[in-house]
Amino acid sequence: MQITETIGIAETPHQPQFIPTRYVWGIAFVGAMGGLLFGYDWVVIGGAKPFYEAYFRLTSTQLIGWANSCALIGCFIGALSGGAIGNRFGRRRTLLLAAFLFALSSVLTGWAYTFATFIVWRIVGGVAIGLASNISPLYIAEISPAAWRGRLVSLNQLSLVIGILAAQIVNWRIADPIPTNATMLSIAATWNANYGWRWMFTAVALPALLFFLLSLWIPESPRWLIMRGKNEAAAKILTRIGGASFAEAEVQSILDSLAHARQNVAGWREVLAPGLRRLLLIGIVLAVLQQWSGINILFNYAEEVYRSAGYGLNDILFNIVITGAINLVFTVLAMLFVDRVGRRALMLFGCVGVGLSHLCAGVAHKVGLHGAGVLLLTLCAIACYAISLAPVTWVLISEIFPNRVRGLAVSIAVAALWCASFLLTYTFPILNRQFGTANVFFLYATVCFLGAIIVYRCVAETAGHSLEQLERFAESPNP
Repeated sequence: MQITETIGIAETPHQPQFIPTRYVWGIAFVGAMGGLLFGYDWVVIGGAKPFYEAYFRLTSTQLIGWANSCALIGCFIGALSGGAIGNRFGRRRTLLLAAFLFALSSVLTGWAYTFATFIVWRIVGGVAIGLASNISPLYIAEISPAAWRGRLVSLNQLSLVIGILAAQIVNWRIADPIPTNATMLSIAATWNANYGWRWMFTAVALPALLFFLLSLWIPESPRWLIMRGKNEAAAKILTRIGGASFAEAEVQSILDSLAHARQNVAGWREVLAPGLRRLLLIGIVLAVLQQWSGINILFNYAEEVYRSAGYGLNDILFNIVITGAINLVFTVLAMLFVDRVGRRALMLFGCVGVGLSHLCAGVAHKVGLHGAGVLLLTLCAIACYAISLAPVTWVLISEIFPNRVRGLAVSIAVAALWCASFLLTYTFPILNRQFGTANVFFLYATVCFLGAIIVYRCVAETAGHSLEQLERFAESPNP
């Protein structure tokens, strides 16, 4: 169902008289730096994996899975608490907290000398990721004019994949060459195992400090300010974004939305009420689908996937950089298409494209195809994901919920995303050893095809509508 069928074509979003491009893109870029740090911290472990495993002597699939997935415990905590923290202290202060935790945890993870300490600081870094994954897209959505919201929120995903590519390049350049037949024992004696992986983690401290300093410059979310009764401060920010008449109309629209919200308590009871429960379920399903599509396995366990395809460790690190470059290129394309083509069409394309790529990769592993063929299928899956599920899921989660419950509802959806990511990351080594790489890819392909059916039946188009229009649509008798 198209939203215009319910709210009417005449109810167009408030259009700014002008948009000061540098200012709007500037504050959106700073907000999106949370995504950059998120991407770096999330993927750096993939390149560091063979070296810290050798340093800590990790041999069991359980310990390997725990080392790779423990940060997701922190992600869950950060995502679930992010909404409450953002509502209590503001979006901007929550971004400052995330930046501080990124800087602290990156240094202390890198220079951990026991496995237990390594785990603790990875979890703290996960809290920073959870906060950033929650608040960065939410902040950008709340400062964006409706016509620009899709591409500006997608800027968060662009920053994320830049962070991913940066981590992959840093890992590749820091690591000294390793002999193709190297064993864990021989790797443990190298500079990579004793110091190299430490600098891979520590490198993110500098951009984290820059994020903290820039976050002191950006304005608070106008919607949060109005929720706190600071209408004049919100109007000044909105005036700078789109002019006086735009600010006046936006302030009134937000006030009307909040006046309606005061009839109910915007807490867990309302989020789980029948009218919003369906929206919350859609947000959770989209978040889980993004993770269970299996793409993050190609980042976090690239070493195992490419090793099973016949590549040596040095080639694996270079292949990981290629996957990051493809990820970046297609994320840029997603920013161009998300407001023109629409969210729903891109999600359908992504589910089918990633599913077919996984299906073919499963067949390739089944018949023993090695080398460039497997790499090409991996790149196809990442390209389809980068132009669809990766950015569009965050856009949808940040815009489908009504104003009064958005912070809490986004927290729940993002927390579900990290729960799904933990299960995906922790179980891959076990599933891969138990059932083989081919069958694991077949499993992820099945999830993608089921996801396409769910998107087709349950997700409406949201492009081009203000957050207040989407709220009226969500609360209509037949959303």
